[in-house]
Amino acid sequence: MKYEVDTHCHTIASGHAYSTVIENAQAAAKKGLKMIAITDHGPAMGEGVNRYYFGNMTVIPEQIEGVYILRGIEANILDNEGTLDLPERYLKKLDIVLAGLHTGCFVKGTVEDNTRAVIEAMKNPYVDIIVHPGNPEFPLDIDRFVEAAHEYNVHIEINNSSFTVSRKGSKDNCILIAKKAAAIGARVSLGSDAHICYDIGNFDKAEEVIKEAGIPAENILNTSMKKVIDILKSKGRQVVPSYKTSTKI
Repeated sequence: MKYEVDTHCHTIASGHAYSTVIENAQAAAKKGLKMIAITDHGPAMGEGVNRYYFGNMTVIPEQIEGVYILRGIEANILDNEGTLDLPERYLKKLDIVLAGLHTGCFVKGTVEDNTRAVIEAMKNPYVDIIVHPGNPEFPLDIDRFVEAAHEYNVHIEINNSSFTVSRKGSKDNCILIAKKAAAIGARVSLGSDAHICYDIGNFDKAEEVIKEAGIPAENILNTSMKKVIDILKSKGRQVVPSYKTSTKI
């Protein structure tokens, strides 16, 4: 299967990643990707990224090295009410919003607590993707989670990093999530969760999961840049690449 977009990429701004926006774009271009999302961690992660960083992302060119750039965030879900760590006035300026549960930002709770927090976050009109929901640190009621994602038009991430360098033990949960998604037609997004440019567009392990689950290409966000743009436009975003400008570095 061919992928044109990586929806989950970090830069040095996240504090524990090692590449710049430009380096990520250059790596994406070499791999033949058409679009990447810059989704650094939200302010609650406490590693140097503040809300003004996200407010100023408009300075990032629409296109670098021929690769279109989505200006986004990996927001932290803070509580059972689904509160995110970035105010609406910043969220509405971004092209794409990822959200998830992270150690140090969300107090580990019961399955009910975790599930409620994620479902409440999905009700936020700016949330587009729930990241690494298979994380065993924050177990979810899989049926309720996937059904809610389908209802609220939110994509479920199958996170490649969860099978390689982080969140060990996620695979079994991710397979169950993917199979439920396949059964009801919920849509998924593959995310490299790259913390260094060499991992941009790396979906090899995540692809094994979606193949095992039998998720069709039409329900996978990354297979088409046009699909990403159309989905975001349907949610009120103004993500319409002009195809006229390109910043060469």
